[in-house]
Amino acid sequence: MKNIFRSYSFLAVLFGLILAVTVRVSYFSNNSTNGYNATTWDALGYYMYLPGVFIYQDVKELKWLPKVDSAYQVSGGSLYQANQLENGNFAFKYLAGVAILELPFFAIGHFCAYLSGEPMDGFSWPYQYAILWGAIFWFFLGLLVLRKVLLKYYSESITALTLLLLVFGTNLIQYVSVDGAMSHSYIFPLYAFVLWWTIRWHETFSRKYAFLIGLTIGIATISRPTELIMLFIPLLWSLDNSGKLAEKWKMTRLHYSHVFIAISGGIIGILPQLIYWKHATGSWIYDVGSKWNFLNPWWRVLFGFEKGWFIYTPITIFMILGLFFIKTKPFRKAIIVFIILNLWIILSWSDWRYGASYSVRALIQSYPIFALALAAFLDYFYKRKVRYIILFIGILLCSVNLIQIEQYNSTVLHYDHMNRKYYAAIFLNPRPEPLDYSLLDTDEQLPNDLLEQSNVNSKTFQQKEVSADLTKSTIIGSLHIKNETWLATKCQFTSSLGLKSGNLAVLAFKDGKVLKEKHFRFAVPFAADQINMSYENHFSVPEKSDSVIWKIESFDHIKIPSLTLTIKQYVR
Repeated sequence: MKNIFRSYSFLAVLFGLILAVTVRVSYFSNNSTNGYNATTWDALGYYMYLPGVFIYQDVKELKWLPKVDSAYQVSGGSLYQANQLENGNFAFKYLAGVAILELPFFAIGHFCAYLSGEPMDGFSWPYQYAILWGAIFWFFLGLLVLRKVLLKYYSESITALTLLLLVFGTNLIQYVSVDGAMSHSYIFPLYAFVLWWTIRWHETFSRKYAFLIGLTIGIATISRPTELIMLFIPLLWSLDNSGKLAEKWKMTRLHYSHVFIAISGGIIGILPQLIYWKHATGSWIYDVGSKWNFLNPWWRVLFGFEKGWFIYTPITIFMILGLFFIKTKPFRKAIIVFIILNLWIILSWSDWRYGASYSVRALIQSYPIFALALAAFLDYFYKRKVRYIILFIGILLCSVNLIQIEQYNSTVLHYDHMNRKYYAAIFLNPRPEPLDYSLLDTDEQLPNDLLEQSNVNSKTFQQKEVSADLTKSTIIGSLHIKNETWLATKCQFTSSLGLKSGNLAVLAFKDGKVLKEKHFRFAVPFAADQINMSYENHFSVPEKSDSVIWKIESFDHIKIPSLTLTIKQYVR
């Protein structure tokens, strides 16, 4: 035990755990009525099996859910987490594997709710925090197992560096410590397990490991069906060159019963899902409705400024480059095939944005596989003089990542609508200017030569108590336009509840016909009830326009106590 605390790699695991706990405590509350509603949106879809089975004994009619949603606001506004069948019953859209992994912590939450006198309804704060801390438990266990895997092929130093870069340099910690009730942190250890069971089977040819491989893949498959490609890890292991194929086939024939044992483990792993589908729908198999575009993948998932994997977590480039340095490793073919298939599947899903996310969250659970390639990259350069440059770049990228995670959770880094100009404006910037936020909705900025103009027309509009919605928007001001013009709008107002859905619309007209319109959101990080706000944007008026108007719109009915609009007109 003393020696393990002297191990660089074990210390790296402890540092990862400390970071996870620190971030979790830092985001202890999200100001919801429940302290922290973790089981909301997609997380509700994975979790709802547990209260449905163990508390309400209702996983078909969901009579309990409206009352729960009214109390805790968990669905996100509409019940997309379950599909309604022709008979009026419901079938869960998300699979049950994550709920199986959450079960021990659900039980802890249930017991804590009993002891504390909180509602034993599956959604009060003891359940929420039990699920969140459960995510950290599985993450820690996954790191411990991944450490053992890496030490089989790499030194203490390389293993330690790999684990540190994986935790500090990627979006993993966001989905362990903040959005821990999502599926990714719970599936993460399954990949580490299947690596370790695969190694142990090839070392011992034990039936136990064959069964555990199948069971792990089965549970992973009913967590997210695409995790079935995990199967290629044991299948292609030790096939690093063509000569190994005959050897592996010989070992498989000698232990052919292990194939059936692994299959039985897989069946046991997926059986809970099959039983649920049979109970809820009357069929053993149910199509949850995912759509894929395999012939036209979305490359912006990797390179786009919306959420690009290489853009927001560039340390992942090291993982891909590492594939070129694993020629002698027994896992070479296994992880190359897996990574290619995994990336292709992730890039091909029709909803390529993957909802609200920091970087690409759909790849997080498979990071143990990518870690082997990252370690190969580090190992290659660590033996050369450039290792200090690589280490410096790694530290720099880890620092950028942690800053961006802070920006993401303060909504400076937007969860869905990022673009190149806005990212450049907020990069490592903890306090963006009001004008910066307008870049979420436009790529227009005043040319420098116009900014230097001394003769600028200015006009101010003031209005008390602005009420608006999309069916009854309120016009704040208008201008007649004679020449090619740029308009700089500064909006000062007192924020109010409900403003999150509001926007300032700017429309340019010609003879009553709209030539151009822009909508600038008010939902910026510093927007809060009764806060005095200042917001700016730039607008290039199309040639031949004769007028421009400004109006307030909202998807919901909003009231702004007072508003002042100052417009500066720049003419070429």
